[in-house]
Amino acid sequence: MRTAKGSRARGTGSLHGVHPSTVGELIKYGTRRFLGARLVYGHGTTAAAQEAAYLVAHALRVRPDRLHTRLAAAPSPSQLGRALDLISARIALRQPAAYLVHEAWLGTRRFYVDDRVIVPRSHIAEMLRDDLAPWIKEPGKIATALDLGTGSGCLAVLLAHSFRRARIDAIDISQAALAVARTNVRRYRLQARIRLLESDLFSAIRGVRYDLIVSNPPYVTTASMRRLPAEYRHEPRLALAAGRDGLTIVRRIIRQARSHLKPGGLLVVEVGGGRRRVEQAFSGIEFVWPQTTAGHPVFVVWREQLPVP
Repeated sequence: MRTAKGSRARGTGSLHGVHPSTVGELIKYGTRRFLGARLVYGHGTTAAAQEAAYLVAHALRVRPDRLHTRLAAAPSPSQLGRALDLISARIALRQPAAYLVHEAWLGTRRFYVDDRVIVPRSHIAEMLRDDLAPWIKEPGKIATALDLGTGSGCLAVLLAHSFRRARIDAIDISQAALAVARTNVRRYRLQARIRLLESDLFSAIRGVRYDLIVSNPPYVTTASMRRLPAEYRHEPRLALAAGRDGLTIVRRIIRQARSHLKPGGLLVVEVGGGRRRVEQAFSGIEFVWPQTTAGHPVFVVWREQLPVP
């Protein structure tokens, strides 16, 4: 099992006579160890049991959403060994599980990840399951879309699947992140529809306009960056830190987006817990905050409501 740094991490669980007889017992064992280690979650899972199940699913080479069908099955010796190694490595290294296994899931879609990008967990992905309805009523009419700050390229891939006639630009300031995005674009065979561009926000696409812009930009405040748990410190600081109030990048997007949207175009941006700060900074804009499983971390706004640059 290779870590994000490319080193070999051997677990010790299999050396202590641990022999869960079923997959369900293996998950319970991992859960107990994670609870005892007081790990921190938030990279695709929110609790110890979910994290243990995620790693066990990888060890069994089963999709996480199908693991429930295997709970009564007995893991093979090799599956057991892989799972115990992953459980021990998760505790020893305090890395997000996705970095340990080099994969992250958004719904039923799998993406390659490593520590050059943040672990995919955007709530925009949740909204794309319904093709951004009700704000976009006719997905087939979306011809161009932009994923601003693409990171692993996950949202660009999801955009291409939701809007099958659209050409997608995926932008990031980080060459390292774009290398990861390129891997995921190739895996989904979307090279003809997704263009990857190195750019500081809109700087490389002056004069280009889109039907839709989505972004999951950095939005962590300076104070919150100081308090980040170990797991989050493995992620690129560039993809998280956003100044004193967490709006350094969001302000630039809001102020510049109108020039890059077609008439009637839509801007969709994730800001985490920054709703109040956004509304205070741009009190003249009527943002819409859709309900997601995490509350209201994403705003939707039409081009015509955005400020003129």
